[in-house]
Amino acid sequence: MRIPSKPLFLLTAGDLMSAMVVTIPQDMSLQGAARRLTEYQVSGAPVVDEESRCVGVISASDFVHWAGDGEKARKQPASPGCVCASWQIVDPEQLSTENRVRGFMTADPVTVIQTTPIQKLAQMMLDAHIHRLIVVDRQHHPVGIITSTDILAAFARAGELAPPAKTDENVLAGRGSGFQS
Repeated sequence: MRIPSKPLFLLTAGDLMSAMVVTIPQDMSLQGAARRLTEYQVSGAPVVDEESRCVGVISASDFVHWAGDGEKARKQPASPGCVCASWQIVDPEQLSTENRVRGFMTADPVTVIQTTPIQKLAQMMLDAHIHRLIVVDRQHHPVGIITSTDILAAFARAGELAPPAKTDENVLAGRGSGFQS
């Protein structure tokens, strides 16, 4: 996240977002996705289709659901029908997707554009009970990520830029009260 110089309530998604976006292809294995998230030290990422459009998001909570559903997934058949020889052609559409990202991602992710104001970003996270928003362009390609930590950091930095407020502690100590000792 860049350190914005604007007043807090004028900040937008473009000011707060991290532009280094790690994406996960929807047909990647869950194990591959977990390795990628670990490699980049992130807890979630946008899932993209073949045209790099955002079609979902996968996060640590999706992996928890996967681990919890593991027994059910193992009971499903691994492949459709019998493949007995290497010369047989298998239709990729019929292959099991039980361990593919598309089967465990959160579809229809909450996305925003770069001009979305900070108040709306915070409200969207609260309403959807999520910790990240995907910033997309007009073609729905991910161009940034905003996390709840980014919004908290903006609030913390806003306090650093503001003049010190008069507090009861300052008044009791004789500072800022207007009285001379």
